Amino acid sequence: MTTRSEWIPPNVDETQPSGARTYDFLLGGAHNFEVDRVMAEKVKQAVPGIQEAARINRAFLGRAVRFMISQGVRQFLDVGSGIPTVGNVHEVAQHADPECRVVYVDRERVAVAHSELMLAANDRADIVHADFRDPDSILNSSQVRRLLNFDEPIGLLFLLVLHWVPDDSIGLLARYRDVAPSGSYLAITHMTADAQQDKISDVAGIVNRSRADGNVFPRAYEEIAAMFGDFELIEPGLVATGNWRPAGPGDLAKDAEMNQLSYAGIARKP
Repeated sequence: MTTRSEWIPPNVDETQPSGARTYDFLLGGAHNFEVDRVMAEKVKQAVPGIQEAARINRAFLGRAVRFMISQGVRQFLDVGSGIPTVGNVHEVAQHADPECRVVYVDRERVAVAHSELMLAANDRADIVHADFRDPDSILNSSQVRRLLNFDEPIGLLFLLVLHWVPDDSIGLLARYRDVAPSGSYLAITHMTADAQQDKISDVAGIVNRSRADGNVFPRAYEEIAAMFGDFELIEPGLVATGNWRPAGPGDLAKDAEMNQLSYAGIARKP
């Protein structure tokens, strides 16, 4: 069991809420502060059942990784990975094949610190402390150079991270698509207001007024679909997150409305 001093890096502002730590709390994690829990409670009041939506996204992560492995992918870049909890990419992937290699990326220092503790004894997984908006620092990092081979297909995961990026930065996703070799896969989940406009607007307002470490930018179906570029969407395409190839009832929200808070899709590079 880790001590508080081990997972809280020096000079972390515990008065500023964090999207990664709030998500950790919604998933039942313990690596969050009071300010994160306060924001989470406000979000839960605006959208009762939001924890179910967080769980649905986490379940999709497992299905996405297992699908990519079934297609021959053995290396993964998880951008905006957040604070480790049950069912991390390396756990799912290395359970299927111990030779799988995983690089996580996050800008949140608590997420990075806790990931470093978890991965200390795993020589096939590592984490980069960086921002998605600086792709060159990520792609040229020692962790990526050590673990990922860009001559072989790569699984790119951007799960519930792109709605933290303003419109003028979304083009950066093309940099990641461009360097991925043929046969690579891109998985995206993204918050949307298409079906729950009032609720999502309330959530965005709560976060954007909270002094959190970023603002939320929900997007419509067409905007999210465009993020896949010329990659070919895999059936069933871009759909409500719980509806992407559910393996059973546990992959769906008990409240159908919670399935409609985000879209999910996986696409292949020709």
